[in-house]
Amino acid sequence: MSTMRAIAIDATGGPEVLHVVEIPRPVRISAEFLVKVVAAGVNPVDYKTRSGLGAAAAISSFPVVLGNDFSGIVVESPYEAHPIKVGDEVYGMTMVPRFGGTYAEYAAVPANSLTRKPRSLSHVEAAAVPLAALTAWGAVVDVAKAHEGQRILIHAGAGGVGHFAIQFAAFFGAHVTTTGSTRNVGWLRELGASEVIDYTTTRFEDVVRDLDVVIDLIGNLKDNTGTRSLGVLKPGGLLVNLPTGSWPTMAQDAAAAGIRATGYRVPADGPTLAVISRLLESGDVRVFVDQVFELDQARAAHEALETGHTRGKVVLKVSDG
Repeated sequence: MSTMRAIAIDATGGPEVLHVVEIPRPVRISAEFLVKVVAAGVNPVDYKTRSGLGAAAAISSFPVVLGNDFSGIVVESPYEAHPIKVGDEVYGMTMVPRFGGTYAEYAAVPANSLTRKPRSLSHVEAAAVPLAALTAWGAVVDVAKAHEGQRILIHAGAGGVGHFAIQFAAFFGAHVTTTGSTRNVGWLRELGASEVIDYTTTRFEDVVRDLDVVIDLIGNLKDNTGTRSLGVLKPGGLLVNLPTGSWPTMAQDAAAAGIRATGYRVPADGPTLAVISRLLESGDVRVFVDQVFELDQARAAHEALETGHTRGKVVLKVSDG
């Protein structure tokens, strides 16, 4: 079989530019795996890139297949003695548009960008993990260095990255405060948040102050959340802002307020994902899938995610496992 079904775009634009195509199946080279994709995660970077933002500047030609997360089955391994064999279940992420996307029946993936799928997770659940969990780990563990006694505020805790960030911060002993809507208050506490601020009724700056860290998953895209966050940090505190382009003046604003600030960009890091896998297997961390769509429903999946009100992750079911 030399071709495969995929969801591609021929130009940037709204959800309507997503369409089903029949394209050549990727050819594995060097230390890559060829993976049969069973499920693919849907992330904000996907709709941003589709619309002309995100990673769209790196698109050199069309059509482009979107999608970074995947869970699936190894069809070809880099070499015979590799510990991950043909038929093994794996999950991970790739970097679009440098590599072909995962809204497709097959993906060629560098060996260091995947790891074994946790046995306790279905392919749909596993596909919801890599990009969001690696982003949360990078912000909370690598950059903020979450630890016992640290006071962390996580904005948008109910989202894909947010629900992992809460769990990682709590696992490492931090006192976690998060913002969320009324319907998510109880659930966010279950994830490990010590305090939940219902943003529909309460301004976070009215109830928290002198924090060590803010994990900002909103920026100034809504209600100047990023700028307002500077005022709740203690002098020399740390703000980690994640949404690309969400706060162009962050560095200057933070410096003027005496706050350290940085963005974060996630790598496709299989070894770190393997560490996260152990937390998923032990039950110390869990993934929540809000909605599952078939591959040819990619437009509806993007529309759902763009509402900004999904809980956890949205996933495309690509094929049978």
